[in-house]
Formats: sequence, structure tokens, C-alpha cells
Amino acid sequence: MINIDLNGKKGIVFGVANHRSIAWAISQKLLDAGADVTIAYQNERFKSGVEKLIDGYSNASLEECDVSSDDSITDLFSNLKDKYQNIDFLVHSIAFAPREDLAGDFSETSRESFNIALEISSFSLISLVNNATKLMKNGGSILALTFQASQSVYPGYNVMGVAKAALENEVKQLAAEYGSREIRVNALSPGPMDTLAARGIHGFIDMKKIHAEKAPLKRNITHDEVGNAALFLCSDLSTGITGTILPVDAGYHIMAV
Repeated sequence: MINIDLNGKKGIVFGVANHRSIAWAISQKLLDAGADVTIAYQNERFKSGVEKLIDGYSNASLEECDVSSDDSITDLFSNLKDKYQNIDFLVHSIAFAPREDLAGDFSETSRESFNIALEISSFSLISLVNNATKLMKNGGSILALTFQASQSVYPGYNVMGVAKAALENEVKQLAAEYGSREIRVNALSPGPMDTLAARGIHGFIDMKKIHAEKAPLKRNITHDEVGNAALFLCSDLSTGITGTILPVDAGYHIMAV
């Protein structure tokens, strides 16, 4: 049992699509710790499913937000200001690339697909942070989700590896920019996990198998473990940590494989 008290803390989580979403595992940990959590869903197609997830949580609420629209982002944070006045954390667990560019040769990536992947998966962090920090009057924690394909070649990950590399550099630059305001910016880098997005990665089953074989802990990680790490980074226990990419991958990242 992880005993971290977030009563009185308020924040927002982006990226919940269904019960397998990493963002939902994180949301549950934050909600169970007592935080008031707004979950941003992309559009009406996802609303009913996310509503079912938060049923029974009196400290959870929903807001619609399409991160590809500046107006949608502005409207969301206006609503958050009315609802909370200030916030303490933001979780960015958003990534997207057209499925056809998650297989085949990386050099065949189209200009349009490259722009989509970088806008949704990387630029969105900058836009959200720009708005969220205006409500972080007492400091706060911003957390992004990345993957080791930012540093190494994972067959089938293709343009998403570039997007994650950009995201990680943004984490460091934003951490430097906002540190004087006691706003921390970090990222978690989980090993391969069963999510809706993972199904679109060519060779994902083999990726999981290799990770479990090569990792020092000889297994894959769980949603619960990622949620616990996120809970720590969103809490005041992590006030001395910023600009960090924290692997949660059973130790796979230390192996020369």
C-alpha cells in the first residue's frame, strides 16, 4: 500500500482513453491519494467510456480537450481556473502517429505523418505547460510519458521515436525555464505495456518478450508500478527532482542488448 496523501491537491491528466491507458493507471493513484483530478478526454467518442471509469470517484471530473486546437486548450484551462483557481500537477500521456507509419521503412515517413506525430505527441506538451503554469501559483509538478525508443532504434516504432526524443528535450528545457517558480518537469519512461496504442506497434509482442528476458528483474512492468512512480513525482516527496527522465522498465535500460 502506497501511503501518499494528496488531499487538497488539484490537477489534470491527459491521455485516458480506456481502462488499459497508462494515464488511467496514474489517474487512479492520484484519485486514491485524495487529489481532485480532472481527466481531459479527446472528443465525444471517448466521453462515455471515461465517464464509466470515474464512476464512484467524487473527486474526479471530466473536460473535453483536443490538443491539436489552441481554442480547445484555452477553453479547457479557462474552465479549470473557474473550477480550481490553481492547480498542482499536470500529466501528459498523449501520443499519436498514423498507423501506416508505425511499420515499414522509417525513411518512407511522409511529411504529413511526421508533422502529426510531432504536433500531437511533442508540441502538445509545450502548449499545455504554457497554459497550466499560469495556474500553478504555488509551484507544481508536470509529468510526461516517454519511451526508450527516444534513444535507441525499436523496429516498428519509427516516427514515434523521433517524437519521444523531442518530448524528452522539451522536458529538460521546460524544467530549466520554470524551475525558479518551483515548477518541476519530469518524464517517466516505462517499458512496453499492454495499451490500446501499443497494439498499433509492429512486433510489440516480441518487444515485450525481449524486455522480460533481458531486464534485470526478468519480467515486464505493470500499470500499477508506473502509477506509483507517477504518484511520487506528482507529490511533495519529489520536490528536489526536475528535468529527469525516470525509467520504470525493470532495469532494462542498463543492459547492453
